[in-house]
Amino acid sequence: MKRLYIIAAALFAAIFVADVWACTNLIVTRGASTDGSVLISYAADSHQLYGALYRSPAATHPAGAMLRVTEWDTGKHLGEIPQVAQTYSTVGNMNQYGLVIAETTYGGLPQLADPNGIMDYGSLIYIALQRAKTAREAITVIADLAAVHGYASSGESFSIGDPNEAWIMELQSKGKFGKGIVWVARRVPDGMVSAHANHARITQFPKNDPENCLYSDDVITFARDNGFYKGSDADFSFSDVYAPLDFSGARGCEARVWSFFNRFADGMDDYIDYAMGYDLKNRMPLWVEPIEKISPKQVFDMMRDHYEGTPMDMTRDIGAGGHALPYRWRPMEWTADANDDGTPETYLNERAIATQQTGFWFVGQTRNWVSPCVSGILWFGTDDAATSPLTPIYGSSTEVPWSLSTENGNMMEYSDSSMFWLTSRVTNFAYLRYDMISADIRSRIDEWENMQLAKVGEIDAAAAKVHEAEGHDATLAYLTRYSVDTAQWLFGKWNELDKYLLVKYIDGNVKKTNPDGSFRENGNGANIPEMPDFPGYDQRWRDNVAAGDDGTLRVPSN
Repeated sequence: MKRLYIIAAALFAAIFVADVWACTNLIVTRGASTDGSVLISYAADSHQLYGALYRSPAATHPAGAMLRVTEWDTGKHLGEIPQVAQTYSTVGNMNQYGLVIAETTYGGLPQLADPNGIMDYGSLIYIALQRAKTAREAITVIADLAAVHGYASSGESFSIGDPNEAWIMELQSKGKFGKGIVWVARRVPDGMVSAHANHARITQFPKNDPENCLYSDDVITFARDNGFYKGSDADFSFSDVYAPLDFSGARGCEARVWSFFNRFADGMDDYIDYAMGYDLKNRMPLWVEPIEKISPKQVFDMMRDHYEGTPMDMTRDIGAGGHALPYRWRPMEWTADANDDGTPETYLNERAIATQQTGFWFVGQTRNWVSPCVSGILWFGTDDAATSPLTPIYGSSTEVPWSLSTENGNMMEYSDSSMFWLTSRVTNFAYLRYDMISADIRSRIDEWENMQLAKVGEIDAAAAKVHEAEGHDATLAYLTRYSVDTAQWLFGKWNELDKYLLVKYIDGNVKKTNPDGSFRENGNGANIPEMPDFPGYDQRWRDNVAAGDDGTLRVPSN
C-alpha cells in the first residue's frame, strides 16, 4: 500500500533528527526470563563512536578530591564535581554488584536545553555505576547529581537494572527555567518486558506508590508554572508534555519497541498503525507480558532485528538490492516522483534495532542467586549487532581484553588487534551479498554464543569453589582471567572467519564446501577448487531490473 512508503514532507522533516545517538534498550524482568535473571540490552549507535570496553577500578578518595567531568559523546570538558570517599569497580555499563545502566536519547522540548550544566547523560551513567549498588540507589544518585550540578544533555531515558528489579527513568533538563531536571522513574513489574528507543515512553504514572514509581517533586508543577501544561495532576503525562509524539517519534523510534513486543507478546497487531506513525492516539503500553519466558539468547537475537516478517521488513523493498540487505545508508529521508505541480514526494528509510553505525552493544545479565561478585555478566560486542558476536565479561572483572581496550585503536586509527575493526571488516564484507554471507556469519555467532551460555553455570560453580578455598581476590582474578581469555579466543576465531569468508565468496562466486566447511577441490590435487556456484541476484532484483529496462538489456526472442 502506497502510504507505507510515502510520507508528507511536513511530518517527515523531523525523523531522525541530527542526534548522533540513536539507541535501543530492551528490558526483561526476572519473572519474564527463562533463568530468573534481569536482562537489559543496549546498542550504542553513532557514526562517530569507537566500540571499546570502558573500565574504572574501585578506589578510595581523600576528602576534598574532585572529579573531572567530560561529555561522553564529544570529549568536551564540562567541569569538576566533588568526588565521594569510595567508588566501585565498573566494566562497560555494569559494576561489581551487577548494577547495569543503559540509555536512549529522546531530545524533548528544545527550550529546555541547558548549556551551563555540568552533568551530561553519559557521565550520569558512569558516575552512578561508581557510586550505587542497586537500581534505586542509582536513580537517587542520578537525580542528585543533576540537581546539584545542572544537566547538560537533552531528554534522556535510562534503563536501570540490578539482580532483583528493573526500572525506566526519564528525565528532562529545566533549561533557562531552573537548575537540574524533572524526572519520573517506574519499576517494570516482575514478569513483564519493556523497551525504549529514542522516545519518552512514560505517560501517566501513580503519584502515591513509592515502591513502584519515583519522581521529582516538581515534575508537574514545573510544567504548569512555565506554560507547558494546563491540565490536572491525574491527567499529566510525562511523555506528552516533555516529548510530544509525532510521526517521527512513532515510525523512527516506537516502531523498534513495537517490533520487540510483537515478537514475544499477543495483541500487538492492534498497534501496527501506531508503530508506523498513522494512528498516534493508540499509544502502546509501557510494558507487556510475554507469551513465554524469554532466554538471554532470544534477547541477543532480538537486538539483530530488521523488522523481518512485518510490513516494515527491510529485506523486502527494492532498497534491499539483489541480496536482501536490511540497511539503508544515510540520509534517512529522500525525495522522488515529482507531483503534477512539480513538488516531490518524501520517502523514508526505516530505522530498525540493528543498524550499521553501532559502536558497541551489550546485553547485561544480572542474577540474584549467586554472590555479588559473580552476579553480573556483560555480554559485550562491537559494531553491527546483526553480524557481530557477544562475549561474556563478568561485571567484577579487573582487566579489559586488549582486543576491546580503549587504548587499542580509535575511529581514526585502524588496529589489527582491535575487535571493533575486525567485526567492522567482517560486517562490511557481508553487506556486499548479505543474504548469503550474513547467514554464514550468523551460524558462527549462534555456535559461539550457545557454547558460552552453556558454560555460565560451570564458571559460576568454579568461581564459588575458588571463593571458598582462596577468598574474594582470587575469585576476581579467576573471573577476570576467564573473561579476558574468552574474549581473546573469540578475536582469534573471528580473524579466521574474516579470511575464510574472503576465500569463499571472492569475486561474486561461492566456493563449494564439504560438510566440515572445508573447500572442495577439482580432484586433481593442485589446490584448484571445484567450479564455484554463481548465485547472482535474487528474483525480486531481476524482476525490478526487467520492469525498468527500456529494451537495452533484453535478449531478442529470435
